Amino acid sequence: MSIDLHTHSWFSDGTKSPTELVQLAANSGVSALAITDHDTMAGVAEGMAAGLDYDVEVVPGLELSVIHKGISLHILGYYTDPVEENIATALSIIQEAREGRNEKIITKLQDFGIDATIEELKIISGRGQTGRPHIARLLINHGLVSSMHQAFNDYLKEGRKAYVPRFAYSAKEAISFITGAGGIAVLAHPIQLDKTLNSLATLLPVLKSYGLGGIETYYPTQSKKNRKRIRKFADENDLLLTGGSDYHGDIRPGTRLAGGSNVYVSPKLLENMKIRLNMGKHSGSVQK
Repeated sequence: MSIDLHTHSWFSDGTKSPTELVQLAANSGVSALAITDHDTMAGVAEGMAAGLDYDVEVVPGLELSVIHKGISLHILGYYTDPVEENIATALSIIQEAREGRNEKIITKLQDFGIDATIEELKIISGRGQTGRPHIARLLINHGLVSSMHQAFNDYLKEGRKAYVPRFAYSAKEAISFITGAGGIAVLAHPIQLDKTLNSLATLLPVLKSYGLGGIETYYPTQSKKNRKRIRKFADENDLLLTGGSDYHGDIRPGTRLAGGSNVYVSPKLLENMKIRLNMGKHSGSVQK
């Protein structure tokens, strides 16, 4: 039986509700599920309630997009208290900045003669946070592109004609928010940061000094060879191992939760995380 510590609901850019994610986990043999929406914990309460109904352990989480020395990183947070003052304020600021960015992107599209509005975008989003994936769907609806990939390549990626930079906290700030709210901070999908993984040798000690507690070792696009190297880096920096599918639902056709033919994540990793939390610190000997 697998666990899955990296999933997204419709409160960020996924297509399923937290309850539907938990139902899917129960039907897929996933014993524990973390809901790690981008820059929000709005879906956590619903997910945890559903977990009680479907006998799935739901781990409260989130994923923050951050900047470190000009490079974009993603930091996962587990067992973070969503009502702790500093992280609640930080998430509110991120969400306000996101709304402003969306308005600027829509204005750029209008300048190109595209009949797009914020009102239309909100209908597409439906609930939760609105971001570039929803704008991509808007472009598809207008017949301007045929896929999400094309929407980003033609309009929304950095350097493309409708791109607008986003606000982001530094890695140090984000890790501080997570750990200050009682959580464990984890570097997400390192293979997306550096396909060679070579930069981890210098990056991880710095992030560890900020309070990083783990690294996402088990991920669908990280091969056995990658995982072996990441485990070595984790050992050298006394970091927890975590893993998950990064499941977003129908927005990424053909994807699924962890387990089966997809990446397997051992329940032991979650037990190690709980041990670390119970020790009252994010460092020390970790059984891997």
